[in-house]
Amino acid sequence: MISLSEMILPGQTIGIIGGGQLGKMLCLSAKKMGFEVGVLDPLESCPAAQVADWQIVGGYSDEFALEKMAQRCDVLTYEFENVDAEVLKLAEKAVPIPQGSKLLEITQDRLLEKAFLDVNNINIAPYATIVKLSDIEESIDSIGFPCVLKTTRGGYDGKGQHVMNSMSDIQGCIPLTKSGTCVLEAWIPFEKELSILIAANSRAETMVFPVVENTHRNNILHQTIAPAKIPDEVIEEVERIGKAIAESIELRGVMAVELFLAKNGSIYVNELAPRPHNSGHYSIEACEVSQFDAHIRGICNWPLPQTPNLLSPAMMVNILGQHFAEAITEIEAKPEWNFHFYGKKQAKYNRKMGHITILTKNIDETKQEIKETNIWD
Repeated sequence: MISLSEMILPGQTIGIIGGGQLGKMLCLSAKKMGFEVGVLDPLESCPAAQVADWQIVGGYSDEFALEKMAQRCDVLTYEFENVDAEVLKLAEKAVPIPQGSKLLEITQDRLLEKAFLDVNNINIAPYATIVKLSDIEESIDSIGFPCVLKTTRGGYDGKGQHVMNSMSDIQGCIPLTKSGTCVLEAWIPFEKELSILIAANSRAETMVFPVVENTHRNNILHQTIAPAKIPDEVIEEVERIGKAIAESIELRGVMAVELFLAKNGSIYVNELAPRPHNSGHYSIEACEVSQFDAHIRGICNWPLPQTPNLLSPAMMVNILGQHFAEAITEIEAKPEWNFHFYGKKQAKYNRKMGHITILTKNIDETKQEIKETNIWD
């Protein structure tokens, strides 16, 4: 047992750096638990600000804006990686940031992330550091084709990446190499893309969410199946990897680990996300404790159950800008579907506008039901 003085309690204020859909869903969980919530985002009336108590309009790495946040909050959290870790360290002097800056520094730089995983004996794809275009040609013998060049910082949803299948594709890497240091990774011939969410608090309590299976289109998450249909020994190994990473970085709140299951049964960690994750959205309806509830509990040092208790198998499918209008028409036809719309003002191509979660006893039938809408063809 710990004393109430070691917890952030209802009535106190949580500040969220970042106002996108993850921030919005964190706000909703925090409000449910009785907290006041403030949001820092450069976009006025961003999705999170639509449900928060107040917003500071400012950049994620704006020292003055972060200082104002720190003065008004009892605890700070961030909902994505593109926050200046050095600026965050300054804010840590004024207000607790349980996620800390260490995990942020690791996950916002692909080379640091790979070095961290290497040191902790976590299996990753072969890679090479690329500073100039000629480094690619020199590294191909050891990396092989196919492979993918990625910027070390700032990439997401397929941005900052270039896939190569032969030497003729190298010229397409010029824009990335001009932007700074890159990472060349071997392409893993995977059988399944998996992810797992881990939550932790300062009491040495850890909660493990089910391992899920993901499908991407154009490097953007398309759908998630919970739980993944994989052998028990694979589940156990993925859970072991997730717990080992969480322990090594003294996790507070939620972290996602993305992995590849290769055809030979090997498991490779692809990347880490130091916050709630798109592949965990199913947990809002399908679990007793959602990933957003778990994150708020973790950063406020509330107790955590060992598992979130999956209430039902589920499928989650993303609604991008090109799906938005048609997805709305399904509200009338699909009363059993759980629709989440993020409140973004413009439905741009490949922009995440919402998601749908479907609780189901038959994943194959649900896949077919989604396919028959013709929205995601």
